Amino acid sequence: MAGILNSRIFIEKGDITEMQVDAIVNAANKELVLGGGVAGAIREKGGPSIQRECDRIGSIPLGEAVVTGAGLLPADYVIHAAAMGTREPCTEDSLRNAVINSLKRAEEWKFAKIAMPAVGMGIAGFPVRNGAEILLHTVRDFFESHEYPEEVHIVLFDDETYQAFMESAKHLG
Repeated sequence: MAGILNSRIFIEKGDITEMQVDAIVNAANKELVLGGGVAGAIREKGGPSIQRECDRIGSIPLGEAVVTGAGLLPADYVIHAAAMGTREPCTEDSLRNAVINSLKRAEEWKFAKIAMPAVGMGIAGFPVRNGAEILLHTVRDFFESHEYPEEVHIVLFDDETYQAFMESAKHLG
C-alpha cells in the first residue's frame, strides 16, 4: 500500500469486495445491472439484495452515482458509479463525472472511508494509464474543497493496473 497526497488517497492491490470501509464503489453501467468484473464480484459476494435495490432504482444517467446497501459485504454501502452504459463506452467525461458523483454521494452520506476500483478501465475498456490519471486527479481536486470522504482507497485487482496507478501517482504533484 502506498499513501499519497497527505495520506488521504491510498493505492492498494487487492479485492475491493473484502474492504472494511463505509462504502465501496462499483464500476457500474447506467442500467445498474451487476454483470461481470467488479459488479459481478459484488453481486456474487454481496448477495441478491444489492441487485434488487439496483432494480428498484432503475437506470441512471451516464456519469451519475447512487447508493445501495452492501448486502453480505464487509462494507456498509455500495456507491454505483455509472461510467458506461450497456451500449455506451466509457469516455473521459463519463469517467470523470462518475468519480465526482461517487465522491459527492460519499460526502452527502458522510462516509469517512471509501474504496474505489479502476472505474471504467476493466470491462468498459478505458485505457488504464489515461484513466488512472483522470481518476487520481479528480479525487485530488475534490479533496481541495471537501471534508468527506476523509480517505479514498483505490483498490486494484491486477499488477498491471496497480503499476499504472502508482506511476500516475508520481506525476500528481
